[in-house]
Amino acid sequence: MSDSSRTMRLVGVDIGTLTCRLLIADVPSGGRLIEVRSDRRILQLGEGVDQTKQLSRAAMDRVLQCLKEWRELIDAAQIDAVAVVATSAVRDAMNRDEFLDRVKREAGFEIELISGEEEARRTMLGIRSGLPHGMTDVLALDIGGGSTEFILGRPGQPPIVRSIDIGVVRLCERLLYHDPPTDDEVRQAREWIARETRAAVAGMDNYQAATFVGTAGTITSLAAMAQKLSTYEPARIHNYQLQLATIQELEQTLLSRKRADRAGLPGLEKGREEVIAAGAIIIRTIMETLRMSTVLVSDLGLREGVLLDLAMRTR
Repeated sequence: MSDSSRTMRLVGVDIGTLTCRLLIADVPSGGRLIEVRSDRRILQLGEGVDQTKQLSRAAMDRVLQCLKEWRELIDAAQIDAVAVVATSAVRDAMNRDEFLDRVKREAGFEIELISGEEEARRTMLGIRSGLPHGMTDVLALDIGGGSTEFILGRPGQPPIVRSIDIGVVRLCERLLYHDPPTDDEVRQAREWIARETRAAVAGMDNYQAATFVGTAGTITSLAAMAQKLSTYEPARIHNYQLQLATIQELEQTLLSRKRADRAGLPGLEKGREEVIAAGAIIIRTIMETLRMSTVLVSDLGLREGVLLDLAMRTR
């Protein structure tokens, strides 16, 4: 059977500023991804990068330990191809070459350092693979640890991409110093996010007519919290309609508590209590600025797009 028609088993790894994600999936010719194994870990690779422009030794060690474990999983499976990408934190770090070299030497992975625009293109590939049938124009929002991407996708046209340097880790480190944040810190954060959002969509014609779709940990966590899920259930998160009014209520709940008191809230993933309030501020402010009353939640994003892109290149 030729490569163009057989099912391939592929691996995608997304090394993000906050979270590292693994996906092993079978990719039939022309079909949707069939998940074989997935994992995600909040490892805070980007901790301190906004101030120091350096990946810390401790953060690199955490990610390397995880990648070594994933390497063993991958080596035990019959894999056709692997793609590993790194995003904002590694892009911004002056010592990124040291990290890339260590990953290659110690875990055996060749990392592709992708731009914000390429990150957005592959994220849209992942999102589109799981949208309800018949959905055409999409304005996608990907809130990461170090940056946020706005992606306007229309069939038959290259996506219009705007990447802004505001993410949950960066916002915490730059403005939200107190626990919980003060009213003045929240006000400054909203002003910054609103200003960057208006600039990002300035050249996007008629984006209001597109379906507003959100991906990544902030939005999926808020969807889980809105439903008070005791464990993460992808089937209940994916294509969930998250209302602005619900986000506003959740944001107030989060901002009224210290980080330690957020742990254990129904639906909130362990390790995300430090950044979820920042994420809620970002999504709320963006939706209010764009006058969006609801966001369609996608459980698919960059790591699925990395796999789909790899499948196309491999075939």
